[in-house]
Amino acid sequence: MPGTGSAGMLSDIAARAGGCGRGGASVGTAGAMTDLFIDVQHVQGCHVVRLDGEVDRTTQQPLAETFTGLLQAGTPKIVVDVAGLTFCDSGGLWTLISSQRQAEERGGGLRLIGVRGTLARLLTITQLVHLFPPYRSLAEATTWAGSGGGPR
Repeated sequence: MPGTGSAGMLSDIAARAGGCGRGGASVGTAGAMTDLFIDVQHVQGCHVVRLDGEVDRTTQQPLAETFTGLLQAGTPKIVVDVAGLTFCDSGGLWTLISSQRQAEERGGGLRLIGVRGTLARLLTITQLVHLFPPYRSLAEATTWAGSGGGPR
C-alpha cells in the first residue's frame, strides 16, 4: 500500500472505499437509497471498524475491501462496532463471514460489539452466533485483540 504506517494504511483504505481519510468513509452508489459510513481507528493496540448505516449489495464491497486491506496489512484481529447499523442483508452477512474466515486463517478473527436489530436477528436465524460471539464492550473486545491467543 502506498501509505506509511498505520495512519497511511487507514487513509489508503478510506480512499479505496471512496472515503474521507482517517475519519471514515461514506460509501454508496449514485441514486442509491442506502449509505454506509466506515470508520477505522487504532484503539488500544488493535483496529476498530465502526459501521453506521446499511450494509447491502450496494455497500458490501467497500466493507469487504476495508477488511481485506487490514488483513493484508497484518492485522488479523479486528473489532467491528456494529451498533450503528440500521440494516444488514444476506450480502452483508456473507461479507462478515468471509472476512471472519480470512482472519482466522491468519490466526485472528473478527469480534462484534453492539450487535442488535437486524444483524442480531440474522445471526440468530442463521445460527451463526457461535461464529461471532458478541462482546459487551469495546474494552472487552480490545482485550481479546491484544491477547496472544487465537480465536475465542
